[in-house]
Amino acid sequence: MKRLRHAMAVWAIVIGAGLTLAAQAGERGQAPAGRGTQPAVPQGPRLKVLVVSGGCCHDYALQGKILMDIMARALPIDWTVVVQGGSGTRAKFAVYDSPDWAKGFDLVVHNECSADVDDDAFVRRITDAHRVNHVPAVVIHCSMHSYRALTTDPWREFLGVTSRRHTEAHHVGVTFKTSNPVAQGLQETWSTPIDELYVIEKIWPGTTAVATAVSPEDKQEYPVAWTHDYGGARVFGTTLGHGNDTWNDPVFQDLLRRGITWTLGK
Repeated sequence: MKRLRHAMAVWAIVIGAGLTLAAQAGERGQAPAGRGTQPAVPQGPRLKVLVVSGGCCHDYALQGKILMDIMARALPIDWTVVVQGGSGTRAKFAVYDSPDWAKGFDLVVHNECSADVDDDAFVRRITDAHRVNHVPAVVIHCSMHSYRALTTDPWREFLGVTSRRHTEAHHVGVTFKTSNPVAQGLQETWSTPIDELYVIEKIWPGTTAVATAVSPEDKQEYPVAWTHDYGGARVFGTTLGHGNDTWNDPVFQDLLRRGITWTLGK
């Protein structure tokens, strides 16, 4: 696989079955997505991070670029960003075809949206890479509603929560658990841009809330960000992130940066 090599990062965007090289981060001192002066390259061993995205409903190309942008000052990362599966709710992702799909990566970011896939063997091939090999993960927004047609629970156990629906979109009032290491230093409360609050049916063992919000519909409090121990693999999750306004919000970006850093043990 070819990759662009720059002072800032080594990364590729995979679209469909092929490979497209784009958004030349760090080339000629330019910052990704046009955001100011190129920061100094973080020191230390380079980390390999895979982002799996695609399926229904969201701007995955923009989200992949934002992930790289917000981590540029934090850690030296080589990125592989996969955008596959079309735009429907039955998307399958070719990156998962091999049982060793996560081999060589220090972290996998799951940002897929594929609600109606009910192939248990396919989903277990995804989760086994984390359960058996202890590959850390970050799970974002619609990943929590992916594979929800399954009658078995391997995906939900991996995520750390079970959710099958969300509220009407609104400004979600978030309360951070500032005693949690991931949230230390964050403001205690935050009102998101228009977003969706996922209704959490079950919190799995090993899951600890980082932030919560109260539904305006049923008045119940639900986690919107959490950490999870999946058989020794660190998992950070957030159900926020439906629209570009949330992804461009500095508080959301800081939350993602903290979650990614925590999963990597940094």
